[in-house]
Amino acid sequence: MSKTLIRGAKVLGGEPQDVLIDGETITQVGTGLSAEGAEVVEAGGKVLLPGLVDLHTHLREPGREDSETVLTGTRAAASGGYTNVFAMANTFPVADTAGVVEQVWRLGKEHGYCDVQPIGAVTVGLEGRKLAELGAMHESAAGVTVFSDDGKCVHDAVIMRRALEYVKAFDGVVAQHAQEPRLTEGAQMNEGVVSAELGLGGWPAVAEESVIARDVLLADHVGSRVHICHLSTAGSVEIVRWAKSRGIRVTAEVTPHHLLLTDELVRSYNPVYKVNPPLRTERDVVALREALADGTIDIVATDHAPHPHEDKDCEWAAAAMGMVGLETALSVVQETMVDTGLLDWAGVAERMSFAPARIGRAEGHGRPVSAGEPANLTLVDTAYRGPVDPAGFASRSRNTPYEGRELPGRVTHTWLRGKATLVDGKLT
Repeated sequence: MSKTLIRGAKVLGGEPQDVLIDGETITQVGTGLSAEGAEVVEAGGKVLLPGLVDLHTHLREPGREDSETVLTGTRAAASGGYTNVFAMANTFPVADTAGVVEQVWRLGKEHGYCDVQPIGAVTVGLEGRKLAELGAMHESAAGVTVFSDDGKCVHDAVIMRRALEYVKAFDGVVAQHAQEPRLTEGAQMNEGVVSAELGLGGWPAVAEESVIARDVLLADHVGSRVHICHLSTAGSVEIVRWAKSRGIRVTAEVTPHHLLLTDELVRSYNPVYKVNPPLRTERDVVALREALADGTIDIVATDHAPHPHEDKDCEWAAAAMGMVGLETALSVVQETMVDTGLLDWAGVAERMSFAPARIGRAEGHGRPVSAGEPANLTLVDTAYRGPVDPAGFASRSRNTPYEGRELPGRVTHTWLRGKATLVDGKLT
């Protein structure tokens, strides 16, 4: 087994230290460590974080390999500093059986760029009418702990209650895509001043907030865990804050794009800005940043949603919703949270590694950078600043809203259990 000495890295943004990896494990953390027999990575000035964990990734395989595959998606993940991703269930066929989740899990094992934890569907075919095989998926080789109909809302309160009751038996969690379907029929963007001026169908904040309010009450009634996907409005923040003050077992995520972009961008009619939930107002963006900083929102999750060129290079109304995010997430968080003084790097590690690993029960991930821990790590050149060039993405799709935009920070190295998956910004 090989040895690697990471020399002079600022562990979680702190004082420079050396980190010695031997095989799959961190064996020493300190200063002046011996480099004998080890490959040395000079990390002066760079920040060393635990490998990032994404609780919300769309890998598209099986069924939409024209958008992404487990291989290309995990290569994109490694490029962005991730060592573990949770793959959403809205594939073709839907990941609503043990067989499909095991297929996705095994593909992740075979490719080896990061661990892939499948998310199981809550309902059969994401149709919202009948519970899927939750127990069988949990008992499968994939060991599913997170269930979601993401892309669709579990809108039936009885079905949602039953799902919460079922997963409680094995400490699972239901991740809700909060979107009241009747309130968003024909919706194209955030409902507000911009939608009125453009004449586009509005997506009201209450369509998200009403579902979150219902589901935190259901979780309280059942005593189970509920996770809110891609929370996007100031009102949603207040509901989650209230629920947490009551001791309700709710966690929430925000995407990088909802921390940075607003509905004003839709004035361009560029479908790259079309996403679900939609880009909101500047007031919402400020509230989301503050909530992520104070812990009301627990984690950052990418909602990496790759689409082929033809699904985005079309008129706004016909375009698919979604943005790729794995390769830019850390840079956006640096710009919106670290460079603004709202979070330090230890706070970033909590929200992009420790907390998502806890929520998803991702064994071996989200662990401290200390001796005896698995060597799942990412090294970041925080001084770098440059334009985003999607032509260099490892993802199969290029639907990024940041093309040509200057962003700070660049992941230079990623290690998965001691094996380098990214070296000097290049995949191994």
